[in-house]
Amino acid sequence: MSSNKQPISALVVIYTPALDVLLLERADFPGYWQSVTGSRNGEETLRETAIREVGEETGLDASRYELSDWQQQNVYEIYRQWRHRYPPGTTHNTEQVFGLQLPQPVAVQLSPREHLSYLWLPWNVAADKVFSPSNRAAILQLPERIHHG
Repeated sequence: MSSNKQPISALVVIYTPALDVLLLERADFPGYWQSVTGSRNGEETLRETAIREVGEETGLDASRYELSDWQQQNVYEIYRQWRHRYPPGTTHNTEQVFGLQLPQPVAVQLSPREHLSYLWLPWNVAADKVFSPSNRAAILQLPERIHHG
């Protein structure tokens, strides 16, 4: 089993019907906020990746809530400071976007290695706070997605 990360990942926007969005602050980059995200392990499906990452990063069991595959993929350039985690020569990652709806904001159990703190913010505020353009774009789609199913 190689220790390199696969350049295939899941992004999970966790939100409530009132469009509050959960953001996590990166431990390796204080001040940088994001939704749940993580690379695929082995041969798992990206839905399995999404469920595992939500569990690892928040302690929530995504299978108990409404997890939807937004049928959207983003390809982006991997930030230089993280490229060493991938196979040599890898410059881009393909990210599958999911949404996870919770009935209301809940306290989450962070993985201290990965995140320092969390916030529930209104979607438009959350979109401005995340550092990743693809994460921001996904959050900005929420009102459309939630009201048009």
